[in-house]
Amino acid sequence: MNVIELLQGQLSEDLVGQLTQHIGAESRSQTETAASGVISTLVAGLNKNAAQPGGADLLVAALDRDHDGSVLDDVAGYLLGGRSASNASTLNGAGILKHVLGAKQAGANQVLGKASGLDSDQIQKLMITLAPMVLSALGKARKEKAVDAGNISDLLSGSVRSQVNQKQEMGILERLLDADGDGSVMDDIADLGMKFFMNRK
Repeated sequence: MNVIELLQGQLSEDLVGQLTQHIGAESRSQTETAASGVISTLVAGLNKNAAQPGGADLLVAALDRDHDGSVLDDVAGYLLGGRSASNASTLNGAGILKHVLGAKQAGANQVLGKASGLDSDQIQKLMITLAPMVLSALGKARKEKAVDAGNISDLLSGSVRSQVNQKQEMGILERLLDADGDGSVMDDIADLGMKFFMNRK
């Protein structure tokens, strides 16, 4: 199971159109590029977090507490249509970002903005909107595929490795998320000789 491909498959034309309006983007292609990058970024971040001592247990506990997978049953309704969840934390995109990316949010926004042509505010809004969908996919996998603390790292790392083999951006994101936290993520990427990390369609 590739979580990234599963999530990218949720980006229907209708949803991309609604997201484009929601963030005030000029074109669907910008939104599609950015949304794909947001999903990859969050899965890479979750992969890194789950690999830390105790990280897998904390992630599974969060899934059991807040993310039952129901968001994927009506993505547009939950994320954009005003459909509420019984647990407020399920749709708390800002809170999810804080836990998954922490201080790396600003750097990720810059990289995704450069690749898509969106500004940092638009990227941040898109990240907050899509973050619950990513956790919902893991919650669904936990229920339907018997994903637990013992194998969730394998699921995440396998998804990331698959994308690294297919797309350049995942390698850059892995390096971004592994950076030393000195606050100069863009310099780190420039040092790698990369100006863009995502192939545009």
